[in-house]
Amino acid sequence: MKLIVGLGNPGARYRGTRHNVGFDVVDELARRRGLDFEGSPTDALMARERGPNAEVMLAKPLTYMNRSGGAVAALRHYYRIEPGELLVVADDVNLPLGRLRARRRGSDGGHNGFASIIEALGTDAFPRLRVGVGRGRAERRLASHVLARFDAPEQEEAAIAVERAADAVEAFVGDGIDAVMNRFNRKPEGTPEADGAEAD
Repeated sequence: MKLIVGLGNPGARYRGTRHNVGFDVVDELARRRGLDFEGSPTDALMARERGPNAEVMLAKPLTYMNRSGGAVAALRHYYRIEPGELLVVADDVNLPLGRLRARRRGSDGGHNGFASIIEALGTDAFPRLRVGVGRGRAERRLASHVLARFDAPEQEEAAIAVERAADAVEAFVGDGIDAVMNRFNRKPEGTPEADGAEAD
């Protein structure tokens, strides 16, 4: 069983913002698999497959981004998820809009959600998928940028990125993180320098 955690902030105020791309990805996965989110024994919403062929549990922490670690650690403990069976999906301002980057492990990269999870788990050795949302205009504060919704010209590209990220998660469920890295750590077709996967 794989646990897929999308990071974001709960509440209508944050819906559709760049910082909530992780929520958008797990929402898309729930739609594809015909699952509904409901309460859980931890501080998160869960959408679970059940039965002998169940593959995934989807989660959206309700703790706000910078305290995501408590919810993720509780989910791992309650459902007895091994580190390699956990995939965390979140936004990344250091990647251009639409780019994906998967890793087996790594630092928080300045992302408060990843920092909280690494602290709570006591390790950075868990797979993660970052979805590029771009850094925005130089004059705009970074916090304002990530808590803002996508501008009209960006919306189509952002929607495509969510679809591709959901495809990447499906690849993780079926084939593991190495397959995701090989297939999705590259620029999308039709963009400059779409010349293969990036180095680890």
